[in-house]
Amino acid sequence: MQENDRKIRILLTGASGTVGSEVLRQLIDNEDIELTVFDLKTPRSEKIFKPYLSKAQFVYGNISKREDVDTVSKNKDVVIHLAAVIPPLADEKPELAYRVNVKGTENLLNSFEIHSPDAFFMYSSSVSVYGDRVENPNIRVGDPLTPSVGDEYAKTKLKCEELVQKSAMKWTIFRLGAIMKNHEISKLMFHMPLNTTMEICTPEDTARAFVNGIGKQAELTGKIFNLGGGKQCTTSYEDFLQRSFKLFGLGKLNFAPNAFATKNFHCGYFADGHELEEILHFRNDNLESYFTKTKKDISPIIKFFGTIFRYPIKKYLQSTSEPLQALKNNDREMIERFFGKKVEF
Repeated sequence: MQENDRKIRILLTGASGTVGSEVLRQLIDNEDIELTVFDLKTPRSEKIFKPYLSKAQFVYGNISKREDVDTVSKNKDVVIHLAAVIPPLADEKPELAYRVNVKGTENLLNSFEIHSPDAFFMYSSSVSVYGDRVENPNIRVGDPLTPSVGDEYAKTKLKCEELVQKSAMKWTIFRLGAIMKNHEISKLMFHMPLNTTMEICTPEDTARAFVNGIGKQAELTGKIFNLGGGKQCTTSYEDFLQRSFKLFGLGKLNFAPNAFATKNFHCGYFADGHELEEILHFRNDNLESYFTKTKKDISPIIKFFGTIFRYPIKKYLQSTSEPLQALKNNDREMIERFFGKKVEF
């Protein structure tokens, strides 16, 4: 509790997202907090927020519109800024990603500098800002920031980080690793090399870091941290995908040669991730608990149909592989992007 027993006034953006909805769940019953949620009005957000309407203030608006942001920036102590357009939409519509991610963050910062200049600004960035780390998977905060070719999302995150650091706010930045839950399969599946090192983190643990950070402002202010699940959450993309396919009844990863790219994505192991854990103590999950939860969430019907239709499902998935398409079309630019050089086909 703050001085004079006043409640901590928090603004949460992106509360309908995977991490944001978990932050909302962890904050909603805290009697020491006065919570305001700002989000775009969609069927998804309305459904997620419906159980909580009596426990917080929910304001619908567009973060890319300054006048909407001004309605929620007054008299706040903390901002947890999670709102963003993410891949694959961010890469398919880069102008939209820039408008929401960059302009939205700029609006938020500028509005808070005027209306709540003493607030603590917590920003969610991404491991994608480091780019391809297949050859050097051990990542530290001070490493070069070189987004992969075509990664529009990472570019917006880098720009946002610059805006946050140049602002007059008290701030911290968490660069999130692979946040895994309810992932929709998309063509991005084939962009990641199978030998990529992954450090996953569950939405529950990730949210706990932001929630616990509210009370650790002195230790976090002015610093950037890598946020991941730790060594107990590290695996290869191939092993992770194979275990996931098995859970859904899809069998082996028997895709055509060259279906997966061999370069130019992101992810790795956060060699300095323990620094944030030592401050916030947010890690409860590991790789095994993640797969246990995932298995529990898969309905028998979904697994049944996955098993019965595994071959047409995988045939369809393979048809979306852009690395394979690049080779079939002899698209030299895309071949260079996915493989570095022409490969046998």
